[in-house]
Amino acid sequence: MLSPILDACASTVQLARHIRSGDFSAREVVEAHVRRIEAVNPGLNAVVLPLFERALAEADAADARRARGEGLGVLHGVPVTIKENFDVAGTPTTAGVVARRSHVALQDAAAVARLRDAGAIVIGKTNLAQLMLFVESDNPVFGRTNNPWNRERSPGGSSGGEGAIVAAGGSAIGLGNDIGGSIRNPAHCCGICGIMPTPGRVPYEGAFDPNNREDGIKSVAGPLARSVDDLALALRVLAADAIEPRTVEMQQLRVGFYVHNGIFAASPALRRAVNEAQAALAALGVAVEAFEPPRPSEAFRIYLAMLGSDGAALQGDALRGSKRDPRVNMLIGLTRFPNVLRPAAASIASALGQRRTATAIQALKRRSPGERNLVAEMRANYQRELLSALDARRLDAIVCPPFALPAVTHGATANLLDALSYTALFNLVGWPAGVVAATCVRQAEESDRPKSADIEEVTARKVERGSAGLPIGVQIAARPFREDVVLALMGGLEEYFRGASDYPKTPIDPR
Repeated sequence: MLSPILDACASTVQLARHIRSGDFSAREVVEAHVRRIEAVNPGLNAVVLPLFERALAEADAADARRARGEGLGVLHGVPVTIKENFDVAGTPTTAGVVARRSHVALQDAAAVARLRDAGAIVIGKTNLAQLMLFVESDNPVFGRTNNPWNRERSPGGSSGGEGAIVAAGGSAIGLGNDIGGSIRNPAHCCGICGIMPTPGRVPYEGAFDPNNREDGIKSVAGPLARSVDDLALALRVLAADAIEPRTVEMQQLRVGFYVHNGIFAASPALRRAVNEAQAALAALGVAVEAFEPPRPSEAFRIYLAMLGSDGAALQGDALRGSKRDPRVNMLIGLTRFPNVLRPAAASIASALGQRRTATAIQALKRRSPGERNLVAEMRANYQRELLSALDARRLDAIVCPPFALPAVTHGATANLLDALSYTALFNLVGWPAGVVAATCVRQAEESDRPKSADIEEVTARKVERGSAGLPIGVQIAARPFREDVVLALMGGLEEYFRGASDYPKTPIDPR
């Protein structure tokens, strides 16, 4: 049992309705979420900056507004949490960088302001990967966040604090960001929902993010929640736009699916989830067919090339004088490895059976302005190529795994760069993509990965071992600005998967 209030409200949509109608006061709701955080956070370390006293004062003010009969926002009194790299007025914004611990934001980030304008109450800021640079949630300022399903596992990243506390019932909605899977990966790892909108649809001003370069992949702000309806409500607020998935005619949609992206094999449970998803959509009248994205390995190389093309100059500046997370240090080191030595280093790695390492050595490098322009042109060409592939098949969306593995053991992502390729594709092309909770790993399907000398395959086999019971998500992507299609398909899949006995529910005692 969570609490009478949390048990009575299966969704944020219901919770907001109860607060507006007076069934619960905003203070009662905030207090219930604070108690839940206090109960589970010692074992999770998800909420790293509690704002409980401020939130209770704001709840009292919200109740006073309702008593006066004033207009109420759609999120009136709803407790939300914010990823730590977004500015919240009067609080530090560090992104896990020690040198920024004394920073204090003067005003809310634009996305935070939109949540507040809708009546939401910020109850805390949550943990993340240092500089949002890897798909775990760990840094020298706040330490490590644990997965609510298994403390020996990561909640994913870089928005893993959000994933963990939303999944554990401590927050109704979380605000995260995504440049390679940082919303979708925690949603998958924690058994909840998350969506990365089309770049630019949700404002990003007021986020500290040295990865978000003008000539690079764009970081995107978006919500995490425990249901698709909650996600849609949050996105309508964040986008200040009428996004209506219920108006989408499912029987008019055509969807392509794949279980292997041609780069890194997904675990058995992830493949099963996608296969069940395509069968469920077909039963809803959606036209479903197998699809292979064009030149996936080349697409991932372009993605890596864009990330590393400035030699991590902005990240290096941000970290100057501060302790670096080893995974961040490794990535920055790869971008700064002397270019003249790269061919030889890549050849040696290939000869040792580390072909994926060889690819990373060649792709993650500093480039001249002319070379950056060439990479940008390659990206634009690939964007057109993927759209053309969908046009040729008259497809509206794609269903595929959100990651190659279930939630990883802590530290494992240092050797799992290619596992990110399932989400990174849609960052490269700038498409909206979401993850919906689907199932859990079954005892007999932890791994069927063949033995290999490749360090990523070796690490993946270790991660798969003991993964039974961990949640699994399914990823849905659609054409730019078709978040309504993404959410409609997610909603249909959620309804299907929720009827299964192994659907991931809120972990009652994640300590």
